[in-house]
Formats: sequence, structure tokens, C-alpha cells
Amino acid sequence: MNTPPSPPGAEQTDGSSVRIGALVPLTRPGWVEAGQHLLAGLELAVREVNDAGGIIGRPLELLVRDTAADPQRAAAAVDELARLGVAALAGEYHSVVARAAAARADALGLPFLCSSAVLDALTEQPTEWVARLAPAQSRGWQVYADFLLGAGHSRIALAAQPSVYWASGTRILRDYLAPRGGTVIELDMSALTPTAVCDELVDHRATALLLLVGHPEPAVPIVKSVRRDQRLAEIMIGAPAGQPEFAEWATLLGDDGAVIPFLRYLPERLGPLGARVETALRERLAEAPSFVAFEGYDTVAVLADMLRSHGSDRARIAESWPRVTVEGTRGQIRFSRTPGISVWQWAGTPIQVVDRDPAQPDRFRMLHTS
Repeated sequence: MNTPPSPPGAEQTDGSSVRIGALVPLTRPGWVEAGQHLLAGLELAVREVNDAGGIIGRPLELLVRDTAADPQRAAAAVDELARLGVAALAGEYHSVVARAAAARADALGLPFLCSSAVLDALTEQPTEWVARLAPAQSRGWQVYADFLLGAGHSRIALAAQPSVYWASGTRILRDYLAPRGGTVIELDMSALTPTAVCDELVDHRATALLLLVGHPEPAVPIVKSVRRDQRLAEIMIGAPAGQPEFAEWATLLGDDGAVIPFLRYLPERLGPLGARVETALRERLAEAPSFVAFEGYDTVAVLADMLRSHGSDRARIAESWPRVTVEGTRGQIRFSRTPGISVWQWAGTPIQVVDRDPAQPDRFRMLHTS
């Protein structure tokens, strides 16, 4: 592995804290609620590490930077955190932002454990410096496509905004569905109003509409328009990117936000560790924790284990990805090389398709598992 020279302060030997940099979207246009859940998981795990004696007697310290869904801001934060001597980076929710952060981390020789971003091409070239907990988009969205086919949907419309992430999702769905008899209809949301979407769905005789768009705008207005159009009473609305996971979705949409299947990365049942962490996260967030909060916790659990075993030398941390075996909240975490994925990948992430129960919108119903 090519090891760039460590900047001053990269290796700490004075008994001070061991630092991890955390990238989190905490202001708009970032998905703030996702960022808050991610940070809650990161902070809970840091507190527990320190309560248990820290990293061989040294406290673990989290240096948090708000990315606000801005790739340039994230790259600048990586530069700053590297100068401040962090041993590793954690976090980020937005795929396009995580891609910018991963590129800088790779260039600087700074280990980065990405918590939540799923874009397959997290880096342009294979790298030893970056690993990921969330499943690659191709894996998760193929599970979602299987769910659609199993539910009898063959004419599937995609309401999509321009972005690398949505374009990647469109390609995955088209490549997977077309050979299996599915027709994918692309609706360009840079050119259509929510009302015009309804007309397109009728014209194309679509049986399902997938929201490949931002939240709350324009996802919420699209859902409201479709729900109020009597011509579309039978259409299924879906959200593979997980917009309905967070409480804000139910608050903004009420009953209209139920029965919209989405991907989440939790096991069918949490084990003892997961159940204990769920209770602690619920107390910290004052609401049910999303899968993103568990991703945050697991990120620190993995990095803390690596720091205990290998110290805070960046190159030694990066070299140890393939030797990780950590019990996380959602199963045993190991990293491997996956064909077509440029980073070290946890291949065992549990994947579900769930929706909100119309009889009880704060409850989730399991529809399909990987």
C-alpha cells in the first residue's frame, strides 16, 4: 500500500485523547434528521468506549464537522481533520458527499469508515483507505427490484432528480428489471410538476411510482398529488432510498405517508447488543432510532476495536480492514473485497423492505428481506 507521509500531529504519543473525525449533515440542504440520528449513534458509542476505559487508557474524542450535503465542504473538512491529527474518519449519510470525502481521505492516506452512503463507486479507483458499513446501492436496490417483481409490478415509473446517486439507482433498476420483463419509465423532475407527474403515470399505465428525489422537496408534494388523484388509486408509491424511515415523513404526510415501501438496513430481530443500544438511542433521540443511528454506533464500535488493536497509526489502521471481526448491533461485521466495489465492504449488512402501517403509521411492517 502506498503510504503518504503523515502530517504533523497524525500520530499521538503524549497520552492525550485519540481523535476520530465525524462527517455529518446537520444543516440544510443536508438531510438534518438523518444527520442527527447518525450523530446520536456515533456519540453513544464514543461514550460507551470511554466508560469502558477508552482506547488503552486514552479517551476517545469525536471531532464533528457539519457537511450540509455539500461535497466541497466535506472535502475541506477532511483536510482540516487530517491537520488536527485524527486517526480516522467516520460517518456521512449523503452518497455524493461521501464520495468527495472518500477521494480526499484516499489522497491524504486517512482511514475512512463510511457509515451510511451506498453509492457503488465511492472512489474512482480501488483504495485501501476506505471501508463501508452500508450495503452497496446495487445490492440493496436489486433486493428492492425483487420485491417489486414479486408484488406483480412490471411497469415502473421513476420520478428522478438529476444527480449521480439517482442516475446510479435508475441504471441499477433498469439493468435488473428489463431482463425480467419489467419496463422502467423515467420522469424528469427538473421538468415536471407533481401534478404533471400524475398525468404521466396515467399516460404510461404505470403500476408503481418510485421516488428518486430529495426529501421533503419534492418527495412530499409528489406523494400528496398522487394520493389525491382518483385515477391513481391503485398505484403503489415506493421509496428505495428510505425517505419514509424518519419521523418527519409521518409528521408531514400523516396517513398519506403509509404504505410506501422503502429499504432499511436492520435485521428481522435485534440481538442483545442491538436491543440494549436501541433503548439507549431512543432515550438520546426522544424517538425510535432509525437504522442510520445503528450505523453510527457500529462505525465507532469498529474503529475503537481497530484502535485498541493497532494504535492510532493511520497506515496500520488501513492495513487491518480485512482482519476486522466486530460484533455490531446488526450482526458480526467483517470487511471484504466485493466485485465492482472500490472500497472494503461489509457484505453481510441485513436488508429489509418495509413500510409504515396505515393503521399505526409509527409502526413498520416487514414486506421482504434479502
